Amino acid sequence: MNRIADFMLISEEQFRKDLDSLGLCASYEDISLPKRATSGSAGYDFYLPMDITLEPGEEMTVPTGIRTRIDEGWFLMCAPRSGLGFRFRLQLNNTVGIIDSDYFHAENEGHIMARMINDSRTGKTVRLNKGSAFMQGIFVPFGITNDDNVSQIRTGGFGSTSDKGEDK
Repeated sequence: MNRIADFMLISEEQFRKDLDSLGLCASYEDISLPKRATSGSAGYDFYLPMDITLEPGEEMTVPTGIRTRIDEGWFLMCAPRSGLGFRFRLQLNNTVGIIDSDYFHAENEGHIMARMINDSRTGKTVRLNKGSAFMQGIFVPFGITNDDNVSQIRTGGFGSTSDKGEDK
């Protein structure tokens, strides 16, 4: 089995800064590194550092306190845990998260955050306790085209590689 990545905590200072910007409270000590549930699991479960409640149609950004160093040629694909999607239609607001290998060096220390939405069509409220697994990440290899010649280096965090004109 290839060993291509490492999970680690962001700094406590970055965690506090991100919590403050989101108006949230959580304890740095309550951050848990992602792990697989079984030896056959493809996904690494991400755990909540706080209790969350989402009413139908409500969304929130969840700071995980986690960053990952990923070998070149790989990325981390993030999705909600399937059971939560099945029971509540809990989804990532952008449908799937893509964490590039160079995100580790972003200005926000590569802090992985998940924008979750309760897309319940049956009026179910999602209540998850601190320490609950809510999202899974799967490491995926990728290729590039023969004529690829990108030399740009990431400096910012989420959305920093997009054409600034497309977000208007």
